[in-house]
Amino acid sequence: MSALDPISLAVIQNGLQQVCNEMDLAFCRAAFSPVISEGMDRSDGIYARDDGSLIAQGELGLPVFVGTMQFGTRAVADHVRRGSIPLEQDDLFIVNDPYLGGTHLMDVRFVKPFFYRGKHWCWLANTGHWPDLGGMVPGGFSANATEVEQEGLRLPPVKLYKKGVMDQEILSIILSNIRIADQRIGDIKAQAAALAIRDKRLTALLDRYGADVVEEAIAELRKRAAQQMRAKIARIPEGVYHGHSIVDSDGVVDEPLHIRVKVTRTASNDLEFDFAGSSPPCRGPMNSVIATTRSSVYLAVKHVFPEVPINAGTFEPLRVLDPEGTFLYARYPRPVSGCAAEVSQRIAEAVFSALVQAIPQELFAAPAGTSGNLAIGGHDPERGRAYVMYLFTGGGYGGSLRSDGISNGCSTIGISKMPPIEVMEQYYPVLFEEFALHEGSGGAGEQRGGFGVNYAIRLQRGAARASMVMDHGRTGPIGALGGSDGGLNQVAVERPQGIYRPPHLSKDQDIELAPGDVVRVSTPGGGGYGDPLRRDPAKVARDVSRGYYTRAQADALYGVALDAAGAVDAARTDQLRSGRRSRAA
Repeated sequence: MSALDPISLAVIQNGLQQVCNEMDLAFCRAAFSPVISEGMDRSDGIYARDDGSLIAQGELGLPVFVGTMQFGTRAVADHVRRGSIPLEQDDLFIVNDPYLGGTHLMDVRFVKPFFYRGKHWCWLANTGHWPDLGGMVPGGFSANATEVEQEGLRLPPVKLYKKGVMDQEILSIILSNIRIADQRIGDIKAQAAALAIRDKRLTALLDRYGADVVEEAIAELRKRAAQQMRAKIARIPEGVYHGHSIVDSDGVVDEPLHIRVKVTRTASNDLEFDFAGSSPPCRGPMNSVIATTRSSVYLAVKHVFPEVPINAGTFEPLRVLDPEGTFLYARYPRPVSGCAAEVSQRIAEAVFSALVQAIPQELFAAPAGTSGNLAIGGHDPERGRAYVMYLFTGGGYGGSLRSDGISNGCSTIGISKMPPIEVMEQYYPVLFEEFALHEGSGGAGEQRGGFGVNYAIRLQRGAARASMVMDHGRTGPIGALGGSDGGLNQVAVERPQGIYRPPHLSKDQDIELAPGDVVRVSTPGGGGYGDPLRRDPAKVARDVSRGYYTRAQADALYGVALDAAGAVDAARTDQLRSGRRSRAA
């Protein structure tokens, strides 16, 4: 029997996957920060020795890191080659430079050479979102930054661990430039320990099958992933499709940024993505580095074709033309704190809006498309220490051919979830006074969008500052095939002297908070799919009975009339719908 018969190939594939999954679990269980331990804002993978190509990634990792970690690992490998830097067992590099295959500064990557029987066999890497890297505002999400230095500490690839021993001088430089340094050391050790666990598991896999057999399997899996992706792309009619999405503003200039993409399905079953018509580089932090732009395309297509396994072969049929001259190709010193969490989702939304024209049965209306990044930093007088609370929230998914959208779903870019409010209240001097569905926010459609959430945070004690980088405050998530757009993101700060609303709707920084002040946020709902007048009236009645829509909304959005008991008035509903169809014609 061949060493690479289907069963052996599947076992090796799952073995590589399991190595990454164990690291995912070890990292989140050991991390100090709730954004990692509870929110799972991190990822882990195995990468090729020569060029950093993705071999395997943990199933619990953020999709937006699928491409960026590959590019980031490649940057470290290139750095080692250019500098002829010697590699030793248990060396470990730290890097967060966005322009070297990264995202924003808060996503810190650890990259480690893995040796098998004395030979450098591959790279191991992980990424964790640190709640703070210094910069103008606690949490790093500076809505008004005009250069990357204002966003925090930028680290080139440097050896934080040398032969397994942490370099205390480099550590002291890092900790001296960030807030809440005593908590970061716990995250650093957790991130490094997870890679050490993977060392043992990967060694066991290679011992079992042999390095040559595993390398052959990796090459075969990569080839098959490319074949599977091309087979999926073949279902798209050959041609050119155009998509569009809007970023509210860059946080500095109060004007929308446009993402325009031309998607070409070629005769060879490749997809080419051209963003040349997008807005030019912007002053504020909504620029996207090229690694994040590419990764956003990859995750968008993976949302459409989730069955294709993830490795470097998955991306081979997806060609992203370098969008030079646009805000989707940021170069130093452009600020980029919003690229990973916000612009990436607008890129995915533009891709969805293009492909829904080609394969509507496979697609869906736009999801909420914002991570709702909110950071509150201050001093807790009761505990006598400073803190930085960072959270992100869910929103509605778009409706599809088969079903309504999910409510309070994870963001487009990840499986990350908001840390439980009970955990946040234990860590920080805040009280969540509300956490509920954002009723009415689902876009109307034959299949409606899911609903976002409403939440309200009251500061209990001490002074604090709030900063936020969100989106979809100007325009809602796009409906598909006649469906309506989803509801808007809304932010308000309630104080005794009145209500404050950010001038840029979804972005602001350094909002001063006093005890008793409340930050109130409503996240977007998903877009609707299909003509709302085709929605089953019984489903509309059910939604009204659950408080999702009012009777007036049932009439205005769906042309459905309800009697005094809440049942569908069939005659009046037929009359409403017929009249509206006639006017539309």
